[in-house]
Amino acid sequence: MCGVIAMLLASQSTHCAGELAEGLQLLQHRGQDACGIVTCGPKGRFFQCKSNGMVRDVLDAKSLSQLVGSMGVGHARYPTAGSSAHSEAQPFYVNSPYGIVLGHNGNLTNTQHLRYYLDHYAHRHINTSSDSELLLNLLADALQKTGKFRIDADDIFRAVREVMQTTSGAYACAGMIAGHSIVGFRDPNGIRPMGWARRKSDQVEGGWDYLMASESVVCDALGFTDWKDVNPGETIIITREGVSIQQVVPPRTFAPDIFEHVYFARPDSVLDGISVYRARMAMGDALAKNAAAVLEKAGLVADVVIPVPDTSRVAALQLAQNLNIPYREGFVKNRYVGRTFIMPGQEIRRKNVRRKLNAMALEFKDKVVLIVDDSIVRGTTSREIIQMARDAGAKKVIMASCAPPIRYPNVYGIDMPSRFELVANGRTEEEITTAIGADLTIWQTLPDLVASCSQFNSSITEFDCSVFTGNYVTGGVDEAYLAGLESLRSDNAKIKANAQGRPPVVNVNGAGGNQGGQTESGASVVSASAPMNEVHAEGGDDNSQVVGLNNAGGDANKEHPDVAMGLSNLGEK
Repeated sequence: MCGVIAMLLASQSTHCAGELAEGLQLLQHRGQDACGIVTCGPKGRFFQCKSNGMVRDVLDAKSLSQLVGSMGVGHARYPTAGSSAHSEAQPFYVNSPYGIVLGHNGNLTNTQHLRYYLDHYAHRHINTSSDSELLLNLLADALQKTGKFRIDADDIFRAVREVMQTTSGAYACAGMIAGHSIVGFRDPNGIRPMGWARRKSDQVEGGWDYLMASESVVCDALGFTDWKDVNPGETIIITREGVSIQQVVPPRTFAPDIFEHVYFARPDSVLDGISVYRARMAMGDALAKNAAAVLEKAGLVADVVIPVPDTSRVAALQLAQNLNIPYREGFVKNRYVGRTFIMPGQEIRRKNVRRKLNAMALEFKDKVVLIVDDSIVRGTTSREIIQMARDAGAKKVIMASCAPPIRYPNVYGIDMPSRFELVANGRTEEEITTAIGADLTIWQTLPDLVASCSQFNSSITEFDCSVFTGNYVTGGVDEAYLAGLESLRSDNAKIKANAQGRPPVVNVNGAGGNQGGQTESGASVVSASAPMNEVHAEGGDDNSQVVGLNNAGGDANKEHPDVAMGLSNLGEK
């Protein structure tokens, strides 16, 4: 689950990096591991700054001042697999053909086939374990087949169509082609969100500035209007001459991820016509009905309703009003600790729960407390919160979840990796209650959760609810795939991957590659004496300090091998 953004300004003399950074700060909740921006300046030259860390730390004033250009792409990374090395920070870049940048939100489920094709037939070097780099190289390979010195919108549409016909999984992408356009596209099931907007330019008479982003909140904050969602299987190309939109593949079952509304998205965003805030209000209304029945059956009366800040506040308030129980803010949040759910490692998450939240004894002492959370995933946070409530003097602790029990891993870009790390996997509801240390648990039913969202957009009849049901909308997810995914995405696998740090490398120019030399701090190094490192198109591109990417924008390789196994066949194998 990442945040992506792209921008194209009407005025070629205005730099977009500052607004891109503002947009990424608004999307920081979607990824706190790494971030980056690549801009396109005069003569098609790319400038980039990316590294591990929060937006405010990586993209400081000095870095932004050196990101030249009126169009660019930004990304806030949330890792779901493998290493969290600097080299996996996005956006990714390839120099051939034309110079292409891509930021990706989601997860592909047929990466082994794609990697095999790119290595053995397209002869494109993949330097990281990121499926986002695979996507970028698939797009580059498809564009290279045109053999053109200059491409047009039809060429891009055909290239994205080939990518979509090849890949399986979830993806919402924002990209840029040097000196040409920004490009956005979304998988045929529309699992991950993406939209675009525009505003009148105050620099160019009659001109328009354009924005693409993961959530509509960016549009509102930066003064853009006319927000539109990118439809499933749709591609949008924006140049200074105008906007081109094409349905490049037929949409499949439209099934946006319901967990966006449960937890991930900001409440002030509207995704696919559904207000996240209104959906969470409806979740609280529905949960209240179930809670009333469960409490009556258990013979319990709650004295107070307390939310786990921040995502459950809206639902908790609705529940309290429906049950006529006082609503209180019993936990005070330290806003300078990141979202514990997306932190790497169980032990880190556990420790940070208490660093992040502090219980006020006044609201807990000698009371039957009904704590409302958006969901219960690993159980780490719930166990700590329940213990904090007991330590503060609560007589009984009832836990209510706005989502059903999460029993299956997410394969579309949310870090619910191993079934064995999910507290609900293989447990009954009573056993979950014991595992998290509550006196009673109350769960939202799946039909109520779906209705809470679908009532605001009748055209969406299905959501991706695979974490609750184990039914994966894209297909192709079997036991062998899940086992392989768990070997890469479990906490132990991530700790091992991050522990196997590679030694510093200077001046790496692998054939067809896209990574420059990297120091221990993650900075690109080509010339040790140069304050502003230039990485030429023949070399590569990484990293964490601002880097000028000299993009020749030249002719694509006109020779493409006659492959025995075409890309169109890979998705079926």
